[in-house]
Amino acid sequence: MTRPMIYQHATEDFEAYLLDARERLDTPSRNAAYTATDGVMRAFRARLDIQQALDFANVLPAVLRAIFVQDWVVAPPRAWGDRKDWTREAKSLRQHHNFSPDTVVADVAWAVRRHVEEGAFDAALARLPQQARDFWDPTPAVRT
Repeated sequence: MTRPMIYQHATEDFEAYLLDARERLDTPSRNAAYTATDGVMRAFRARLDIQQALDFANVLPAVLRAIFVQDWVVAPPRAWGDRKDWTREAKSLRQHHNFSPDTVVADVAWAVRRHVEEGAFDAALARLPQQARDFWDPTPAVRT
């Protein structure tokens, strides 16, 4: 059996994601885009039970899936809170090296949505509480 395409092109796909995230986050650094992504993934994962998290991870590209589950310490799901809570948590990761804007959650949502199969992503979110769909809504990132 041949290797699935998701693994054959994982590095190229992730580099393309980082370019989109870097641009949307308005940062010159791929490292800052990575940290923002990692923080957002952790903030989302913390609100899911294990099965929900694994089901969501299955619709992510290979490297984003790996980031989503890395360093996971399983704990009871946190309360959903709101976008301010999610943003605060995402920005707290490696806070001395985290230059994420206040729009980090929506910016990462925008970039992630450009690199997933939209139907599968939305179907996975549809099985989760409304707050999950709100979390991955990229429209709050519109800058004035």
